[in-house]
Amino acid sequence: MKSVADLSRTIVSIAIAAVLIVGIGSLTLAQDKGRVKDPNEKKKKEELKSVYKKWLEEDVSYIITDEERKAFKTLKTDEERDQFIEQFWLRRDPDPDTPENEYKEEYYQRIQYANEKFSSGIPGWRTDRGRIYVKFGKPDEIESHPSGGSYDRPSYEGGGSTTTYPFETWWYRYIEGVGSDVEIEFVDPSGSGEYRIAQSPNEKDALLYTPNGGLTLAEQLGMSSKADRINSPFGTTAGGAMFGSRAKDQPFERLALLADLNRAPSIKFPDLQVKADLPEIATDILPFSVRTDFFRMSSESHFDHSDLSFKNQGGIYSGQVNIYARLTGLSGRRAGNFEDTVQTARYGEEQLKEGQAQRSIYQKNLALPPGRYKLDVVARDTVSGKTGILHHSFEVPRYQEKALATSTLILAASVEPLDNKSIPAGQFIIGRYKVKPYVSGVYKPGQNLALFLQVYDAEMDQSTLQPALRVEYSVSKGGQELFHAVEDGKTKMGIIDMKGQQLVVARAIPLLNNLAEPGSYTVTAKITDLVSQKVVSPQAQYTVVSK
Repeated sequence: MKSVADLSRTIVSIAIAAVLIVGIGSLTLAQDKGRVKDPNEKKKKEELKSVYKKWLEEDVSYIITDEERKAFKTLKTDEERDQFIEQFWLRRDPDPDTPENEYKEEYYQRIQYANEKFSSGIPGWRTDRGRIYVKFGKPDEIESHPSGGSYDRPSYEGGGSTTTYPFETWWYRYIEGVGSDVEIEFVDPSGSGEYRIAQSPNEKDALLYTPNGGLTLAEQLGMSSKADRINSPFGTTAGGAMFGSRAKDQPFERLALLADLNRAPSIKFPDLQVKADLPEIATDILPFSVRTDFFRMSSESHFDHSDLSFKNQGGIYSGQVNIYARLTGLSGRRAGNFEDTVQTARYGEEQLKEGQAQRSIYQKNLALPPGRYKLDVVARDTVSGKTGILHHSFEVPRYQEKALATSTLILAASVEPLDNKSIPAGQFIIGRYKVKPYVSGVYKPGQNLALFLQVYDAEMDQSTLQPALRVEYSVSKGGQELFHAVEDGKTKMGIIDMKGQQLVVARAIPLLNNLAEPGSYTVTAKITDLVSQKVVSPQAQYTVVSK
């Protein structure tokens, strides 16, 4: 079982992993330039392209949703398409914790069965019976009349006797997304073996257009005309069924059933989860940032209000963003997901302009064991419908027991000590402090660069029974140190909190003078354990832009 200490340091900064991804991409390009050109490369690309086309138009044509189809067509690279296909099946996996995808295996078995049983000049999966079988599986009951012939109608079809074409009636007890007591009739009027879905029970009647042939009871008694039945596209008329017809045989119910059968089967995840599988697409235009840290299981994201649409309700303006995020491990197994809503503050008419210049921050705490993960985040502005997608990978480090270590060096917007009498709870609460992260890491001259981190497993000074630390901060640009300070915990700009089990250090550095020049900077917190003489130096990068 994982200890609490292990789980409290689980999420590392995405920025490092993002740099690695870029590096890998650059290496691939360099290798491409140096290799000998394959004379069959164009043909291979065309064959590969045809594979994806076949997957879309044949393999999954019945089960892919309209949104998934549209998204797949926007993908630009084979890597993106491979990722999409992998996630397509994962969304339908009934048990993602097993190595097998039972749905995918059964689906391809259905296609094979349909091709063996329902072929009739065209592949079995293309026939109506094949389509229904591939989408919904084996029916609970089948009534088969492979040769047609004499047929006594049930009362709800009007009674009487007639002669039919070959037909089958499939019955499903329940189909998710369609309903219960689903009855589908297939008729082969040509005798070729190609059965087609019937919209009306009259389609199987071989004597429908034969005068005085195959009459219903009502027609025999002169209570109804055969012409009424012929002119009714969805079944017998009210007069044609003397004892009444079933509710599911009514025209609108039949139309609704046909429409439901034509739709792709429902999947377990809503549309935002489908979007989580996609690469960042230009049409998804809601900008937002994500930062992850191995710091008390924290993960934060922020939204600039200038990118949101505000809804006016009685003169009060507010915005709302729906968030879906999913974590997957290196093996492809899901490690967790969550959905939440970010609600902006409410602004009056006179405050709206000021409110649009603000930003909202969201934080989610997650416990993860060591390993590499991928984080997919989808955010949607509920007012405008704008959607943004971010994909990141990160690695949760494995800590050695009794080894000096720290959390991520947090770039914070503010650090506030909490009242010791209150029980800390809610977002941004880390121990006895409320730490609001500065997710973007982009500052303007004059702002404070607020830093926060925890120190783990510092050794005790036996004379004081307290840890003994030396804390130094430095800021450099282009390898040149521009700022250096030793923290003593006695000024208003810094904190060294060694109370209890949590060791906290924090500092505010004003971005003035040489620290206010536009550019990229590196800030380092050097922590020296004066007892063990061990040193750790966590770093963070930030950027200064002109006002």
